[in-house]
Amino acid sequence: MLALYLSEFAYATNDVPGRGAISPAPHIALLLPLKSAVFAPAAEALLQGFQAAAAFEPSLPVRIYSSIDESHEIAALYRQAIASGAKAVVGPLTRSGAAALAGIKEMPVPTLALNVVEGVSAEQLYFFGMAVEAEARLTAQLARQQGLQRAVVIISSGALAQRMAMAFEEEWLALGGRLELEYDYKNDPSIFAELGWTPDTVVFLAADAENARAIRPFLHKKLKIYATSQIFLGNNEALTNYDLNGIHFVDMPWLLQADHPAVMIYPHALVPLSVEHERFYALGIDTFRLIKLLLTGKARVALPLDGVSGQIELDDHTFMRSAIPALFSQGKAQPDNLQATPLHERP
Repeated sequence: MLALYLSEFAYATNDVPGRGAISPAPHIALLLPLKSAVFAPAAEALLQGFQAAAAFEPSLPVRIYSSIDESHEIAALYRQAIASGAKAVVGPLTRSGAAALAGIKEMPVPTLALNVVEGVSAEQLYFFGMAVEAEARLTAQLARQQGLQRAVVIISSGALAQRMAMAFEEEWLALGGRLELEYDYKNDPSIFAELGWTPDTVVFLAADAENARAIRPFLHKKLKIYATSQIFLGNNEALTNYDLNGIHFVDMPWLLQADHPAVMIYPHALVPLSVEHERFYALGIDTFRLIKLLLTGKARVALPLDGVSGQIELDDHTFMRSAIPALFSQGKAQPDNLQATPLHERP
């Protein structure tokens, strides 16, 4: 079945050696940084998921337009795709690429960027992606809905951690919570010596899996601890996951719900992917489903979409992906029974 994804009927590409120019024809254009040393692995995983969905639910042929640096190449690639007959465009993948795309004033076809640029939207430009900010806001909602009143935020190093922390804090305060303390963790767990337990307090870990495992043993066992998908590296890591027992987080049905109706439909990659790249694969599946809805003009009536990356709804021009709550227990992550108000409905 997977071989179908590589047939010329399924897609063509703008840079296959020896093939020459491809005649203009109706197609879906997929703009990805497949030549980038940094972003190519994620782009390739997303491409595989997109192809899996396209093979399962055929639509127009797909043509791939590859780039090295989306921030500088995306405008030219977009114009090339339109001139070549694209009826819908998907991409770019990076934040800088999406920002560059948003600078194009006229978009004649439905266009779905795979990252989010706030405050900018041409009439036919839409956004979808895996922004950690959305997950951080969702954890704030979950914690508030459990009656927790005060928050302690622990921030590990790096820009991503800072973005998570800022999004959590903004949402927490908007929901009426109190921000008590903020710890800047720099591999020194002694800073948590005076952090005790009170029943109305949540700790938000703006951290990746490695830092979360280092921090958790130094926190009171009764503390309610929340985090994003950044702490989950898969259930094959049971021994190391024991250090994360009791932590609530959010992630995709693709990774946590094998019996989810949409997850059961689509095949996984033939060559196993890392958990990080599985997320991009799942994003590719839902991206195809969304661009097909935009192409047929059915997006607003067909939503919410029960996607493999989460439930998807449309807020203005941004497709909001609500990940599912999960909990580490006995070294294994499993779906939790917490519920959260969808992001677009929050006060």
